[in-house]
Amino acid sequence: MPTATPSRRTARSPARQAGKQPPSGARAEANRAAILAAARNCFVTEGFDASLDRVAEIADVSKMTIYNHFGSKEALFAAVIDDALSEALDEAVTIVDSTLSESADLRSDLTAACRAWVAGIGSPEMLQLRNLVVGELRRFPQLGAEWSERGPQRFHPVIAAALRRLVRAKRLSIPDVELAVLQLSGLVVSPTLVYGGYGRPPSKRRTEQLIVDGVDMFLEHYAYRGP
Repeated sequence: MPTATPSRRTARSPARQAGKQPPSGARAEANRAAILAAARNCFVTEGFDASLDRVAEIADVSKMTIYNHFGSKEALFAAVIDDALSEALDEAVTIVDSTLSESADLRSDLTAACRAWVAGIGSPEMLQLRNLVVGELRRFPQLGAEWSERGPQRFHPVIAAALRRLVRAKRLSIPDVELAVLQLSGLVVSPTLVYGGYGRPPSKRRTEQLIVDGVDMFLEHYAYRGP
């Protein structure tokens, strides 16, 4: 049976760690969404040095409301990363969960999952956020852990679980599933992340070639060929 899609998790802010509960209710949820959208825009365009006064102005809330929800600028930044990665990977997770392990056309469904994976994690905004995280690791090292937890550590286990089911069904032969997931990521995702990080992502045509040929190479390498 397909695994349940992981739910989004709200980043724990210092205020919550100290036992203070964030605001709740419909208005609070609307404010929180507005703050996250405004902060995401500001961080992408201005980096971590973006002003919380500007975030509050765009979100049409007070600066105190931001602190009531997130506790600190660092926690707000982490929540933006959390929200952006969840959004970026939702479609890929859904495809893997709903179709991959019991696929009637494994090549087609794995290709669709990889397209969604690359489109989500390799979008211009996500590449900007990724570069921002890398640039801030020295003064904000926990961001790297947040990115890893909500990105690779969220999606890799989902696709690994689907691959294990395919192995049990004798549709693939994979002695090391964790290695296979990294290899698939290297084939279809890494070129966009590496070259996109320098501002020169592969063209749409080249990206499609990387995905289609990468899936073909992966399935050929791990094809089940009997006992």
